[in-house]
Amino acid sequence: MTFSLRDAGLRSTSTVHRNLNPTVLVEHALRRGEGTLATGGALVTRTGNYTGRSPNDKFTVMDATTENTVWWGDVNRPISTERFDALHRQLTAYLQGRDLYVQDCYAGSDVDHRLKVRVITERAWHSHFAHNMFIQPEPSELNGWTPEFTVLQAPGYKASPEWLGLNSEAGILVDFTRKLVLICGTEYAGEIKKSIFTALNFMLPERGVLGMHCSANISDEGQSAVFFGLSGTGKTTLSADPTRALIGDDEH
Repeated sequence: MTFSLRDAGLRSTSTVHRNLNPTVLVEHALRRGEGTLATGGALVTRTGNYTGRSPNDKFTVMDATTENTVWWGDVNRPISTERFDALHRQLTAYLQGRDLYVQDCYAGSDVDHRLKVRVITERAWHSHFAHNMFIQPEPSELNGWTPEFTVLQAPGYKASPEWLGLNSEAGILVDFTRKLVLICGTEYAGEIKKSIFTALNFMLPERGVLGMHCSANISDEGQSAVFFGLSGTGKTTLSADPTRALIGDDEH
């Protein structure tokens, strides 16, 4: 079946590497100079100025879908459709003729509530990150895969904040009507994951499901434990108990 990225606005790219496995992605990352191998064999990369998420650079398109359903303020910052479209045009122009990496995956394990996601990146290691963070479909499911949400990530593109109304050269923009996330100017891979969690936190409450920022594990007897707390307070450490099975360490 013909594969196309036209839905994301990409029409003239070089090679598109779709759903490569982690071993091959590490090989690509090393060959492209994106990182190095640690003594134990793990891929090590540097994210430059952005070593964590940049909440002041995250914006949500205010339109008919979100105007009365998002709690606007210092956390949920609005941006217009016109400025989102302007950045989208810039990103697609920047990615013209470049090799791209695509991961098609699920966000969420529950078959009734999981989200079909496509992550498009210009770096192999970010595609590796997406492969690791999200759930891989069966190969037969990838035929005719139609994403319900797409992430277009171009960390090498530095935005013009004055012209676009952003706070810096970095931008993480979410359009819930178009089901599209734009990420630029930051190499920090966690923006990919958190943007999709943002989508789930917007969509799932309408289905009676509440997303929680937490880690969780389960005993052999089926008793689960949930650990709440801000980032860096020990959720992952506590949930990684060697006597219990880890369910996940970020969102449930």
